[in-house]
Amino acid sequence: MVRGKLIFITGGVRSGKSSFAEHFVMNEQAKRNVYVASGIAVDEEMKARINRHQDDRRNYSVEWVTIEQPRHLEQIIPKIEKGDAILWDCVTTWLANELYEGQMEEVEKQLFTTIEKLLEKVQVLVIVSNEVLDEPVSKYEYTALYQEWIGRLHQKLVAKADHAFEMEYGEDRQWK
Repeated sequence: MVRGKLIFITGGVRSGKSSFAEHFVMNEQAKRNVYVASGIAVDEEMKARINRHQDDRRNYSVEWVTIEQPRHLEQIIPKIEKGDAILWDCVTTWLANELYEGQMEEVEKQLFTTIEKLLEKVQVLVIVSNEVLDEPVSKYEYTALYQEWIGRLHQKLVAKADHAFEMEYGEDRQWK
């Protein structure tokens, strides 16, 4: 069986990552386009961002299946069909949700096991993340821990990816 493609897209907040990722997925012309959303609407700003993303997908001529999965990404595996194209948005939000539970070594191991299982089924898996490492390491313990984990995950994701992109100002730069 042919392994699905893994695409990693990172960039700053509102840099055009999600739109770029959505177009990438739609160009694959897969069986289904599946949007895996990690955000939780905890405040008005997040509610507005989630609504904007949902509205954007409604404006496309193709249908999207949305799976809300803020934690335990492995739970989506039974919902995914052979030949799907997945857009997972985003790693940084998911990581913040998972950090509250601790046991990050196990979470990381489960994440990469899940990615491998998904790649056995899908045509393409596009993973979006925010670039948060342009700033110095935080003096706050939990923020520094978050920076450490996101940096570690980004490096491993890029190493596994077939292609890696960084978005800035609505423009993409391919690193891999």
